[in-house]
Amino acid sequence: MSVSHALQPLAVLGGARTPFAKAFGVFDSLQADALGVAALKGAFKASHVSPEAIDEVVFGNVATPVHAANIARVIAIESGVGNDKPAHTVSRNCASGMEAIVGAWHAIHEGRASVVATGGVESMSNIPFQFSKDFQNWMIDWKKKKGFGQFSHLASFRPTLLKPVVALQVGLTDPTCGLNMGETAEILAEEFQISRESQDQFAVDSHHGAAAAWERCFLGGETIEVTVGKDKISRDNGVRPKQTMEALAKLKPVFKKGGSVTAGNSSQLTDGGCTMVVSTPVAAARFGVTPLGTIHAYTVAGLDPSRMGLGPVYAIHKLLEKTGMQLSDFDLFEINEAFAAQVLACLKAMESPEFCRHQLQRSQAIGAIRRDRLNVNGGAIALGHPLGATGNRLVLTLLRSLKERGLRHGLAALCIGGGQGMAMWVERNPDATA
Repeated sequence: MSVSHALQPLAVLGGARTPFAKAFGVFDSLQADALGVAALKGAFKASHVSPEAIDEVVFGNVATPVHAANIARVIAIESGVGNDKPAHTVSRNCASGMEAIVGAWHAIHEGRASVVATGGVESMSNIPFQFSKDFQNWMIDWKKKKGFGQFSHLASFRPTLLKPVVALQVGLTDPTCGLNMGETAEILAEEFQISRESQDQFAVDSHHGAAAAWERCFLGGETIEVTVGKDKISRDNGVRPKQTMEALAKLKPVFKKGGSVTAGNSSQLTDGGCTMVVSTPVAAARFGVTPLGTIHAYTVAGLDPSRMGLGPVYAIHKLLEKTGMQLSDFDLFEINEAFAAQVLACLKAMESPEFCRHQLQRSQAIGAIRRDRLNVNGGAIALGHPLGATGNRLVLTLLRSLKERGLRHGLAALCIGGGQGMAMWVERNPDATA
């Protein structure tokens, strides 16, 4: 049997997400699998596809919960997808939710599935604290001893052994270059001369854009209600409609003395999940569902981990080379707001003939992205960045944004910790409802 190596367009039947909530807040009691179940059930409703119709489930997740090693499988079963339907989890750091789309795409391309639920989820509230290796070794030695030996071993105990290891902090530090993500943003701010004022203004714009999108009920159209105890959470709670430059100017740099990257111009630590249902166009027609849109191509690129924030530039370059398209062919853009400095550096890099010539071997600059076409409904600085979910949300929000504005082509991209970037070309269906 001959099989074409080219991926055929992927139809997005619909999708939904949970509200994105600041870590250690309203979703603190919910584990990642619970958030994933809520998002997946919302996607079933939004796409008008029942759990029984799903052939496979793929989820992105970064901080794997101990109790749900293959979290996609847990989410699938708890959402009503049959035990006979396989599920697997993928991780590509910040792009895990987008990588899950690719995993679903390949499952469909190979013919092992025709309708796949693909999502991403993260509970940053529940990333555990860990004991040090010294204390682990002390405990192992204590367990090996018997009777009086255990008692005498207590004499070697020191309170410093109990100093916790913050797994969240460790996870946001790149082991290959020794820098945390904020420190890499400071490198780009200096290299591309991104001022503190421009970063803060970008953050203000993100909050105001997200607030306006909630005000006109746009973001409510992709967000489901989640019940936590007696509370019903229905909105992202990190958005500050009245955010000001004056308030942001009072914040001190977090990652470098005398630096410019602050908590206010960085993405928020957040809990949340997002899921879409995807299929072949033929399967969509069989269900009588009008797809929200189509995904045409994706690319992944590698780069210096210490400058990981430029990942979208490298991935967008590869996408344009692969498809023969130009930046001007796209109507709207989503670039994940890991840091304001990082996104602004990407914009400058794509406009720079020198950067594109030396770093990408292009004969000319990639081009300019108009600010009124970028992250038009706010981004992670306002909405938050649940690591495993964001890549999925970008695609869902982008397709819906294209529909709302009557536009056609969109490009979503993310930087990825460890020195990678990922980009995806989407096209909205003119017959779909937002």
